[in-house]
Amino acid sequence: MSPYQEELRERLLAAPVVSAPAAWRPVFDPCVPVGGLLGIGFASHPDTGHDLVMVVSRDGHGLFDTVAGEKIARDRDPDPEYSTPDATPGLVCPGLGPVSGSWVHIAGLYGGGLHHTTADGWTLEVVSPAWPNDRVLLSTDGGLPHSGPHGERWWHIFHSSYSELRAVGFSPSGRTLAVATSSDLTLWTRTG
Repeated sequence: MSPYQEELRERLLAAPVVSAPAAWRPVFDPCVPVGGLLGIGFASHPDTGHDLVMVVSRDGHGLFDTVAGEKIARDRDPDPEYSTPDATPGLVCPGLGPVSGSWVHIAGLYGGGLHHTTADGWTLEVVSPAWPNDRVLLSTDGGLPHSGPHGERWWHIFHSSYSELRAVGFSPSGRTLAVATSSDLTLWTRTG
């Protein structure tokens, strides 16, 4: 490693996990356990406009309202033909509950991706200075190498040291931030 890379690695290793800044509030305390989580995707509630998170796991599909923090739909026995996103070319699963009849793009074990930036300047990054443990960084400074001190314009908000990271990203609206591991789902939401 170059001296610059070593200094950056040490800086990332020294940054403790902190709460997301005040603009973001946790949806769950601290997360929802989801054993065998394969991936997640976002949808929008047709009536309320709330962000919804669809969770695909080995035990079926679930749908969470990110504002209310509630599971609003569950399918323990989805059609085997579409039970995992790798069964379709677009990495999608059929929606459930208020988004039934639509398809939800799923990011996770089988590929795909979520938004890593918002229109108003929030950025997410996954870094692994102590591989295989991943860290999730939230920032307002445009991303690495992070110009200011930790906790001012960039925050280490999640450390995946116990489960494999599956997906990290913002909802298309930019109002929800999700971190999914093989064992749980952590969400933050904001109003602006």
